Amino acid sequence: MVAASSSSSSSCTSFGSIDDVSVRTNSNVKFVCSYGGRILPRYPDGKLRYVGGETRVLAVDRSIPFSELQVKLGELCGWGRVGLRCQLPTDDLDALVSVTSDEDLANLIEEYDIAARDKPPPLKIRAFLHPTPPSKPSKPLPRPPLKGKSPIRSPPDRCAPPRIPGRLVRSAGDLRFSGHHGTPRGHQFLVHHGNYWQ
Repeated sequence: MVAASSSSSSSCTSFGSIDDVSVRTNSNVKFVCSYGGRILPRYPDGKLRYVGGETRVLAVDRSIPFSELQVKLGELCGWGRVGLRCQLPTDDLDALVSVTSDEDLANLIEEYDIAARDKPPPLKIRAFLHPTPPSKPSKPLPRPPLKGKSPIRSPPDRCAPPRIPGRLVRSAGDLRFSGHHGTPRGHQFLVHHGNYWQ
């Protein structure tokens, strides 16, 4: 009779643990978020602690995608873009892990589930938020010069004024240029005091 009673009690305990797992699987996750402060060593033992800033709690469904969680965290602290680093349940503040994807978030929740088997839900995750700068648009790379081809340059005489054929004639102290149209002559003459130069 006593043995049967013991067996029945053991069976009830077993069902209770399954129910606990089911409740934990369907429960929400609470992020205890700190932001705006700094992690500093504590005097006199040197243990790290978070100083200053604010701490708020955000409760979300454990199946939330990371992109949606990032939006909610940004709304929580008032920043446009938020970086998330979390403390693992067995580590100190000097070993925070960065969460940047759905896989990172799932692994983090799994680590807390393992460490909190004997604790009642909801699960509480210690999180630290920091602003992230917006990504800069990439600049197009300059094209390299083509091999074997030199840059095109205009000839220097292209900008020079056209030369009009003609001759300079000095008469009674007056120097004049006499131009003519049509076929240019083969020579130009400079007249000065009756002497000719060809």
